[in-house]
Amino acid sequence: MAWYVYMLRCGDGTLYTGITDDVERRLAAHRSGKGAKYTRGRGPLELVYTEEQPDKSAALRREVQIKKLRREQKEALIAKP
Repeated sequence: MAWYVYMLRCGDGTLYTGITDDVERRLAAHRSGKGAKYTRGRGPLELVYTEEQPDKSAALRREVQIKKLRREQKEALIAKP
């Protein structure tokens, strides 16, 4: 079962990184205020990056790697085709 690392751009310009096994369901949860506490009140939320991982463990490891990146590095990752 595939898992995904994703990044959202919040209405205030900040980036949120998370993992899920269903990107659309998770995005809907964030937008309805039932997602992460960080994203509540920071709408509108735009999905700007997804990366498929083979399992939850790999997704968690990649999430940590991405969260350690500087903002410029995250923006470069988002800009890649």
